[in-house]
Amino acid sequence: MWHFPGAIPPSLGVWAVFMSVLVTQLGLPVPAAPMLILGGTMAAMGQTSYASVVFAAVAATLIADSLWFFTGRAYGRRLLNYLVRFSLSLDTTVRVARNTYERHGAPILTVAKFLPGLGLISAPLLGTTAINVSVFLLWDLIGATLWASVWVIGGAALHDQIVQLMLLVRQNGGTIVDAFAAIFVAALLYRWVRRLQFRRWLAHTRISPDQLDELMKSNEPPLIFDARPHSVREKESHRIAGALPLDLDSPEPIRPELLKRPIVVYCVCPNEATAKRIVNQLHRKNIHHIRALKGGLDAWEKRGYPVEPLPPDFYTAKAHLIEDEGNEGEYTVRARLAD
Repeated sequence: MWHFPGAIPPSLGVWAVFMSVLVTQLGLPVPAAPMLILGGTMAAMGQTSYASVVFAAVAATLIADSLWFFTGRAYGRRLLNYLVRFSLSLDTTVRVARNTYERHGAPILTVAKFLPGLGLISAPLLGTTAINVSVFLLWDLIGATLWASVWVIGGAALHDQIVQLMLLVRQNGGTIVDAFAAIFVAALLYRWVRRLQFRRWLAHTRISPDQLDELMKSNEPPLIFDARPHSVREKESHRIAGALPLDLDSPEPIRPELLKRPIVVYCVCPNEATAKRIVNQLHRKNIHHIRALKGGLDAWEKRGYPVEPLPPDFYTAKAHLIEDEGNEGEYTVRARLAD
């Protein structure tokens, strides 16, 4: 049986897996995968059982996800905004997660832990919906079991290589704690570097609510697009005055030569990650003079700026630029009703 100084005692291996997964699923930026891989290696070496490692990981996941689910049910979108705002992951966007669940439903929980941007907010997001608790727990159980099993089986399959790596750490005077600390620091540093790069990008792209208000009062007011998901518009049926709905998934291109006015896009994006996705999608449509509203519609309202009710046809409208009938050569922005 394999032993070396600094390794986790077999009696504590399952608890180490449980605590590692629990703190990860509660939101701390500590990767759980290395501990699951080590648990699989320990199982392959006969120091523990596969079932106990997987059970520990699944139990920790269900405990954390249940807490997030009921917290989401109690506090709604305010909790989601808080989570996303302070997340170090740029992939965590409420819009992407919400659209994914609207398209696929609760079964998407089976792979949510593997998809960037869904792992952290899947449970609280579903807590804001009308999904039954038992349905959530069933699919979360399936997803947690699949997720944990993949990493544990991977650790078992690569146990020889992992043993060699741990022996190398030992030969250089380190322990398993040092190895995990290095992984944690590397992951944290990577996310901080990406965050700094993202902030630099935002400095050139976003516009504050105060700046937008001034721009709207100018001689060249901007063209404003409302890029909120349909489900959010239904619950929060108001908009910035004159804003047009923007369907980012529409295959219809927006004709760049018609866009003479400045463009401002807003959504519900507390950490601006969704704003970056929106701007990038419009860039692919060859629209480059775009600004994203800092903090989205929430920030606009928080600053006390006025909003107006959505018109009855807003939900079925698409933002298009079409030729103004009767004025050849002139164009206007219209919300054309969907067929």
